[in-house]
Amino acid sequence: MPKALPMIDMSAPVCCAPVAAGPVDDAAALEVALRLKAIADPVRVKLMSLLLTSPHGEENTGDLAGTAGLAESTISHHLTQLRKAGLIVSERRGMNTYHRARRDALSALCLVLDPNCCP
Repeated sequence: MPKALPMIDMSAPVCCAPVAAGPVDDAAALEVALRLKAIADPVRVKLMSLLLTSPHGEENTGDLAGTAGLAESTISHHLTQLRKAGLIVSERRGMNTYHRARRDALSALCLVLDPNCCP
């Protein structure tokens, strides 16, 4: 069975020196790796794309499930992983939960990977 990565607080965007600036320490490497692991799934990449391109800036779980062609429970599982990684935020409104991408967290991750990637 694969070894599970430890849990760390990922509610804030990743914040460390770019990996291209020099060797990173173990804590910084773990912080980046956990976020990359959270998005390293085709369904999660698709969900991030749907959230980032939403005309409303947010989508509810049912709409995401319908668009992705998957069960709401499956979508909820993937959204939980993205939320734990700090890549999305979710807000319950009545019977629905609405999700939106955290662009600041994605931008920070891009900058950590390559400081020349984003203007």
